[in-house]
Amino acid sequence: MEIDVVEAPPGGVEADVLVFPVPEPAALPAGAQQLDRLLEGGLTRLVEDGELRGETGRVTLLHTDGRLAARRVAAAGVGGDTVDADRLRTAAAAAATRAADIGARAVAWLVDPESALPSAEQARAVVDGVVLGPYEAGRWKTEDERRPPIERLVLCGPGAAAVAEEARRAAAVASWANRCRDLVNAPGNEMTPERLAAWAEELAAESGALRFEALGPEEIRAAGMGALEAVARGSHNAPRLITLAYEPDSPARPELRVGLVGKAITFDSGGLSLKPSLRMEEMKSDMGGGAAVLAAMGAVAELELPVRLLAVVPACENMPGGHATRPGDIVTALSGKTIEIANTDAEGRLILADALWFARESGATHLLDLATLTGGIVIAMGDLYAGLFGNDDAWTAEIEAAASASGDRAWRLPLHERYGRYNDSYFADLKNSSDYKQASPILAAAFLAEFAGEGPWAHLDIAGTAYLERGRGDYYTDLGATGYGVRLLAELARRLATP
Repeated sequence: MEIDVVEAPPGGVEADVLVFPVPEPAALPAGAQQLDRLLEGGLTRLVEDGELRGETGRVTLLHTDGRLAARRVAAAGVGGDTVDADRLRTAAAAAATRAADIGARAVAWLVDPESALPSAEQARAVVDGVVLGPYEAGRWKTEDERRPPIERLVLCGPGAAAVAEEARRAAAVASWANRCRDLVNAPGNEMTPERLAAWAEELAAESGALRFEALGPEEIRAAGMGALEAVARGSHNAPRLITLAYEPDSPARPELRVGLVGKAITFDSGGLSLKPSLRMEEMKSDMGGGAAVLAAMGAVAELELPVRLLAVVPACENMPGGHATRPGDIVTALSGKTIEIANTDAEGRLILADALWFARESGATHLLDLATLTGGIVIAMGDLYAGLFGNDDAWTAEIEAAASASGDRAWRLPLHERYGRYNDSYFADLKNSSDYKQASPILAAAFLAEFAGEGPWAHLDIAGTAYLERGRGDYYTDLGATGYGVRLLAELARRLATP
C-alpha cells in the first residue's frame, strides 16, 4: 500500500473517501468542522438527525457532490470520549472495509492534532486498521468475489508530515502480518513443513539480508534432536528445522543476539492421543508461532533495523501412524535430557525444547519463543491476550512494552519454580504432560524453561490470539489467522535497535 502524507487543508485532499474519527456522543472535531462548512452544514444535519453517530466501528458516508476534492467523506466511530490506539484501529478498519466494499482505491484520514493520542500513534493505529481490517482469508474460492484492496492511504491535517516515517514503517509491518495470516490460513495439504521451509528460503532470496538454512529429517536425527524427531515420526511429510539469520553491518548493540523461536506444527491431529474431530480442521493453525517469527524477520529485514536476530522454526506434522511415537515412549532431547511422552498431543513443547537449545547453542544471548501451545491459555485469556512467561524481569518487561505499543497484547503470568514438580517423571528426567488439569499454560512454560539454557528467556503462549474462532469485535472481524506476533516482534526489534 502506498502511503502519502499531506498538510493541505482537508477540503483539497484528493481521495475516494476522506475519513475523520467521531466520538460518542457525536461531536465534529475541528478538521471535520472545516469540512462541514464546505459541505454547507451537511455533517451537522446528519448529527442532528441521529444518522451520524460515534459508536465503535460505525461508519457514516456522505457524497460531497464536487464541493470537496474527495468524492465522499466518512465519519468513523471511535466510541467514548477517550480515544486510544485500539479504538482508532477498529474505526480505521471499519472505514477501510466500507470504502473497499464500494470500490474505493484511495482513502484519506484526517489526523487530529488536538487528540490526546499523539499524532504518530494515531498514524500507526490508522495504518494498522486500514491494512489489517479489510483482509480476507478466502483466497481458495474459485469464484473470486473478494473486495479489491485499498491501494493508497493519505494522512492529512496540520502536522501530518511529521508522521510520514512512522506511517510507512507501520504499513510495512502490517503487510507482513497479513503475509503471516496467509501462511496460517493455508490448509495442511498445501502448507507442509517442506513448503514452509521453501517459503522461508524464498524470503531470504528476496531480502538479501537474511541467511537461510534448513535441516531435513536425517540431519535432525544425526544432530540428536530426539524430541523433534519423535513428534515428526508418524507423518509422511518430513520435518524441517528452519533457520533465518539477520546480521546487519552495524548493529546498535553488537553483544546482543536475539533468538526468536516459533512452533510450526503444520497440522496437529494430536498423534496417537488423537484430538476430537470437532474443529480439528483449525489445527492447520498450530504453526502460528513459526509463521509469525518468519514474517517478522521479513519485516525487520525490510526496515533494515540494526539488531542481530536468529530465527529458529521447528516444522513438522503431528500425526498417528505405524511409526508414530507412543504414550510412554522415552526420547532424548538435543540438550541430553530424557523426556517421557505422557501425551502425544503435548507435542509443541517437545519440538520447542530442541529448537530453544539449538538457538542458545547457536549464540543467542536472549530467547523468545512464540507458540500456539495450550488450550488452557484460551480458557484463561480468551482471544485478546497472549500469556507471557519469563525467567528475567528486564527481558520480560521489554516484551511487555513492545506488546503494549504494537497492539499484540500480552499479559505476564507467574512461573514459580514449584510448578516444575508437575513435570517430574518416575522414568525419565521430565514428562511432557501432567495428569492434573491445573495451570496447564504454566506447566508448559516450566517445561520449556528446562531447555532455555543460560540467559534471559521468555515464552508467549498465543493459542487464543493467533487464530480466531469468530470475529473479535474490533479490527479482526472474521474467523481465521490474525498474524499475532509480527507487530510485537517488529516493535521489540525496533526498541532493541536503539543503543
